[in-house]
Amino acid sequence: MSVLCSVSVFGQKTDSSAVGIRAKKINKTPQIKGSVTTYKPKYNFGYVQYNDIISANKNANNLKQEKILTVLKVYPNPVDDQINLILRIDRESNLSVKIMDLLGNEIVTLSNERVPAGEQTKSYTIPNRLNSGIYFLKIMSGTETIVKRISVL
Repeated sequence: MSVLCSVSVFGQKTDSSAVGIRAKKINKTPQIKGSVTTYKPKYNFGYVQYNDIISANKNANNLKQEKILTVLKVYPNPVDDQINLILRIDRESNLSVKIMDLLGNEIVTLSNERVPAGEQTKSYTIPNRLNSGIYFLKIMSGTETIVKRISVL
């Protein structure tokens, strides 16, 4: 005895309530208009006014423009036995060149000397005890520090 069913197991019935609904077309994006007063903190609570912060930043930018150290080129990279630096120093100062590992540990100091102002070309010999890998060249003059990545073969 077999029974025939006319109901589809996987079929879905259409939603009759959504058939007659039409979407409203919006021509313009709504704009929210409001007047909110700006926040002005008071001095007596330990806050600093915004204008004072802006003027302090302008003074800090003037100090940053007085760079004394500019590293123009570090070559060859990757390094085999000797590394060359071309740098510009705006005024006479102490120059320190160090090789650091990836963790920031100082491996070797290549130079610690007083140098005159002007464009300088320095050559340093890489010690044999340095393993192959990636290191950082830390160049310091006065209060400025520049770090360059080097590869040692």
